[in-house]
Formats: sequence, structure tokens, C-alpha cells
Amino acid sequence: MIPTDDAAPVVFTAEVEGGTFRLRHATRDDLPAMVRLLADDALGAGREIAEDMEPYLRAFEAIEADPNHLLLVGGLVPPGEPGGPVVATFQLSFLPGISRQGAWRSQLEGVRVAAALRGQGVGKLMVGWAIGESRRRGCSLMQLTTHASRSAAQRFYGQLGFEGSHVGMKLKL
Repeated sequence: MIPTDDAAPVVFTAEVEGGTFRLRHATRDDLPAMVRLLADDALGAGREIAEDMEPYLRAFEAIEADPNHLLLVGGLVPPGEPGGPVVATFQLSFLPGISRQGAWRSQLEGVRVAAALRGQGVGKLMVGWAIGESRRRGCSLMQLTTHASRSAAQRFYGQLGFEGSHVGMKLKL
């Protein structure tokens, strides 16, 4: 539920089809909804385990304790309602670096929008806010990774100005 109280202040609001989209910092109570969003595709379904929230809670606490990491959730609030369900999420991290003359960069992770809202501009609103926040914090570069099989996500990010400039590599530990 996206409340209207001060427990989790709203950082961005926009009118969209079906109501008002509100973006705010995530709370512990949002974790189940966030995990459901992360698991709502073929890749996420194989790696997210919503039955055991303990590892997610540990990660949440570490992120919440570090001002260089943000977890955000978005909700669609129908007209006349005080709040609405969590329908989107992402993590934004700010990383110092020695390269690029000591530049800071931001890392966008775990961007998810509920299937019913995809294509309605919610993702564009979230990424736009993240870009603005990254600039506000002095970052000179924003980076993200998306799985090679996610062609729709690659098109989406390309339309927002992201370029496929590097080859990402991972090692499971």
C-alpha cells in the first residue's frame, strides 16, 4: 500500500492512466510486494523465493543503513483513495570511482513494473526520477545491466538514451 502519511514520504508524483503514481522510499512492509515484482518473469521466478523473507530483510537493512543506496517503490493510487498497492520498484546505488577523474556513478538495479502497468509510462517516470537524483548527487554516469534475453528491456532503455557500450560478465559465487 502506498500511504499518504509521513511514514514513507513520497519523492515523486505523476498523474497516469488509472490514478496517481507515487514513488517513495521502501519500508520493510514493502518487501513481500517487492519480491513478488522481482519474481514476476521467467528469470526472476527461478531465483526469487518469496517463502523465506529473511535474506531479503538482511539485504533491506544493509541498504537502508547506507545513504549511498536507495530502495524505492511506486504505487498507483486510484482517484479518491488514500493509497494503493505497490506496483513498481527499483534500487539506485551511488558509487565512487577512481576512473573518469574520480567520478561518481549511479547503478540502477531491479527495475520492475507490474505486468498490468507495463507500457503505460510508469517505468519511464521511475527511470527519469533516478536520472534526476543521480545528477543531483553529482554523478557523471548512470549504468545498469539487463539480461541478454530481455530484448524488450533493452529497447526500453535504449529509448531513454542508454547505450549498450560494454559487455557485462558475472561469476556466480
